[in-house]
Amino acid sequence: MTESDQQPWGRVDETGTVFVRTSDGEREVGQYPDATAEEALAYFERKYADLAGQVTLLEQRVRRGAPAADVAKAVAALRESVAGAHAVGDLDSLSRRLEALSGTAKELTEQQQAEAKAALGEAIAERTRIVEQAEKLAAQDPAKTQWKQTSAELDALFANWQRHQQEGPRLPKGEANDLWKRFRAARSTIEQHRKAFFAELDATHRDVRTRKQRLIERAEALAPRGADAVGDYRNLLDEWKQAGRAGKKLDDQLWARFKAAGDVLFDAKAEIDAKEDEAYRANLDQKLALLTEAEVLLKETDPKPARQALNRIQRQWDEIGRVPRDQVRPIEDRLRKVENHVRSLEDERWQREDPEKKARSEGMLGQLQDAIEKLEAELAAAEASGDQKAAAEAREALDARKAWLKAVGG
Repeated sequence: MTESDQQPWGRVDETGTVFVRTSDGEREVGQYPDATAEEALAYFERKYADLAGQVTLLEQRVRRGAPAADVAKAVAALRESVAGAHAVGDLDSLSRRLEALSGTAKELTEQQQAEAKAALGEAIAERTRIVEQAEKLAAQDPAKTQWKQTSAELDALFANWQRHQQEGPRLPKGEANDLWKRFRAARSTIEQHRKAFFAELDATHRDVRTRKQRLIERAEALAPRGADAVGDYRNLLDEWKQAGRAGKKLDDQLWARFKAAGDVLFDAKAEIDAKEDEAYRANLDQKLALLTEAEVLLKETDPKPARQALNRIQRQWDEIGRVPRDQVRPIEDRLRKVENHVRSLEDERWQREDPEKKARSEGMLGQLQDAIEKLEAELAAAEASGDQKAAAEAREALDARKAWLKAVGG
């Protein structure tokens, strides 16, 4: 093998020794026995390629925002590797790239320190917000608190606290402890209020349950009296409504028993009512016949005969007596319509024959007629004298008086 300048960064001499060229001169990097110069150079060029690849990979990590401390550590290791590298290639270029990465690592350190400081400030603010929300829940009036919703909100806040503690930056011990003490105190307050509220609610439910059980016993005791006890049961129902709540599930069970006791009484009353309604069926037929006769009066215009006929019908109506309950309202409404019609006829006649009103009307008619005669004379005189202005005024006044006369019925 003869010495060769096979490539600008290295050579192989006649003994098979491989040298690399750098800005500091030439140095031996090793031998590759029993091979051609090209094969020997290729072997050490591959070693250079491995180093260059490590530098490129580190540059990519920096661009992706690798931690500055990790970058600095990797730069130092690669510098040492490049300085004594048994490789052939542009080692000066790798050194310059590593120098650039060293400067970048310093910038990254400053930037990341600033970012870490900002992240810490935001973390403290976020943890403080969680605490303040918990304290706001703790400050609620326990009597007005929706406990299911409040408990869910508190659980969500605690989950946020744990997530923030695990994933967020580590807070200074003093501040972290102070915030945790505030959060723990708020959570304890909420738990105390919740326990006190439900203890009081349980006591109230027990009292209501006792009252309603007694009402049930009283209602069930009415059963032997049947329909006669319906009024007493309604009084018990009023007490039931004022008794309060004993909890939904228990309240439903208690109400079912109370209602069953009432159903016994109402069923007995319904049976009696059904028998009475059947007995009153004939009365209904008689009143329907009377209504047919009464509704003829809706066409009557003279109040006197209409009143006489209506009075007779009303007497007969009262003499007939009761009708089935479900028919009381319909037939009473039909009779009421006839009564209103007759009353309106009487009101109209009274309006027409009211002595005081008649006197006032006749007095006004006389005055208007006198005024009209006077204005007619004035109009004739004005026209005869040719006084157009006086004639126009007299004619206007005359037209107004005639309109009034017509309005009052003259």
